[in-house]
Amino acid sequence: MRVHGSPDERPQRRGQGKLEAQVLAALGQAPGPVTAAWVQGRLGGDLAYTTVMTILTRLHAKRAVTRERAGRSFEWRAASDEAGLAALRMRRVLDAEADREAVLARFVTTLSPDDERLLRDLLGFAEEGPPDGDRVDGGPGGDRATGDRVED
Repeated sequence: MRVHGSPDERPQRRGQGKLEAQVLAALGQAPGPVTAAWVQGRLGGDLAYTTVMTILTRLHAKRAVTRERAGRSFEWRAASDEAGLAALRMRRVLDAEADREAVLARFVTTLSPDDERLLRDLLGFAEEGPPDGDRVDGGPGGDRATGDRVED
């Protein structure tokens, strides 16, 4: 027998990280800056407008999205993709630790051989610089967290 309001009857909740990824994916498909209502429509009708606004605001605080005034509301645009958001979370975890060297060393020792090789390649690339002169080290023209070219 099911009791009204029991966990069996409640819809499955999505985790915050999953919602953030879905919002970023929707913004990545947007034709330009879009409203929260547009994002809500892309994600389906089961999400409340206030939930979408909360996720957009959190992403804005993380600098994963930008917003600009449009009348009395905002229009939103992705400033980062899912990989950029994951890199930002990793950076925040690292910044919160007192012994950065120990954290990085422990992280590297848990990598698969393929991931370790990829990391070595990426570090070599960052050290040498890309052939066209774009920077990936956070200097002018580069975003250190994602390696993406950033336009001024």
